[in-house]
Amino acid sequence: MSESATPTKRSERMAATASRITALSRRLTAERGLNGFTIEELCEAVGVSRRTFFNYFPSKEEAVLGLDETAEARRLADEFLARGSRGWPAVVDDLVDFAVAHARDAGIGRDEHAELIGAISREPRLLARFIDMTREREQQLGELVARREGVASRHPLVLASVHTVAAAMRIAGEHLLDDRPGDDFETALTDAVAALREVLAAPSRG
Repeated sequence: MSESATPTKRSERMAATASRITALSRRLTAERGLNGFTIEELCEAVGVSRRTFFNYFPSKEEAVLGLDETAEARRLADEFLARGSRGWPAVVDDLVDFAVAHARDAGIGRDEHAELIGAISREPRLLARFIDMTREREQQLGELVARREGVASRHPLVLASVHTVAAAMRIAGEHLLDDRPGDDFETALTDAVAALREVLAAPSRG
């Protein structure tokens, strides 16, 4: 193995471990609630030490919600900026690409989404933290779009672009929960964006 490949392999192993911890945390939370299992029990099932768990997550709650992959987000942000300003429709297209790439790299699919929703449904206190995380990410995306397009972060077109994609992601998530064979996140999200654009393009009766 070359020296240059070693960090990549290590990163892949770390991502795989974090994914296993999160997947089992969500499953146990959905089945028993957060107080229905211990970190020690979780670690034993995953095959990691308690110390390793805390290297990834500060608490069971954060394990359920998933790792904040700052390095990956920064890489995707750099790619978004590198594409340059090409008009507002392209902003939406690029944000969709951003979301799909993040979901693909993080291994987010139908099962993972269902497990997260199941855990949040069982533990409503997770919902507030999830909403806060979603708002933080939307704000970060707004700042990223504003930087690329050379406008203020509260510009109406920035907000419209970010919230259009956010709405499409919610629609895609609900679609995945319908459990239709052959559907995946990328297809569901692309279809949702196309539907929103069709609605917005429809002429007003007024």
